[in-house]
Amino acid sequence: MAEREDDTTIPVPPPDGAAPAPLAPGRERPALEIAPGRVTGPLDFRALFGNDSAVELEIGIGKGRFLLAQAEARPGVNFLGIEWSLKYLRVARDRAERRGLANVRFYRADARHVLADLLPDASVSRVHVYCPDPWPKKRHRKRRLFTAATAAHLGRVLAAGGYLDVSTDVLEYFEEIRALIPSHAGLVEAVDPLFPIDGPEGRTSYELKYLALGRTLHRASYAQPALDVQGISRMMSPDSMRTG
Repeated sequence: MAEREDDTTIPVPPPDGAAPAPLAPGRERPALEIAPGRVTGPLDFRALFGNDSAVELEIGIGKGRFLLAQAEARPGVNFLGIEWSLKYLRVARDRAERRGLANVRFYRADARHVLADLLPDASVSRVHVYCPDPWPKKRHRKRRLFTAATAAHLGRVLAAGGYLDVSTDVLEYFEEIRALIPSHAGLVEAVDPLFPIDGPEGRTSYELKYLALGRTLHRASYAQPALDVQGISRMMSPDSMRTG
């Protein structure tokens, strides 16, 4: 994947030089980064996080501005961050370690592989995708994250009542996403109570950067209605993943 330049995030040390929160006696700090080569099949979130709390996924975390803020604000939720740039992922991981966060995990991987091969059915409660690479050249558009196949997997992995929250500064890509999600993911456009699309502030470094440049951010939220096994199977059928 192309690596968008991210120069808007400033490292944030622990407040007043504070050390990470202490652990209970006999416990070790979890490894926050999933080591390459350790994952060969579907992720076991209970084993990964050590609990059964809801899991939210952010695709393309950059240096972790949004992911870390959410992990701090909602310690009862687990967060998995996917990032292709190892440099940015390590920045986010180091920040999480300095803040003593135990409810985040980081994985360097192609998000399309994670969605297709590593996430179990109905396993995440939210998926966040903010300003994905638009691959503007026509010959590169097959590399875009949002395709019919990826949309079908988004519908498969999102639990009933869960939300998909997306944004982009490229109107043409936004229109493409809005056409793909209902037809291939089986999701319905909805209001996410935690992340209203009309919020004026930027969520990620890219959103802040583009707003500062005067660009328009196009946002949408989708909800997963209750699905039965047949509904999931229909979404994953060859016809549902056909691009036309």
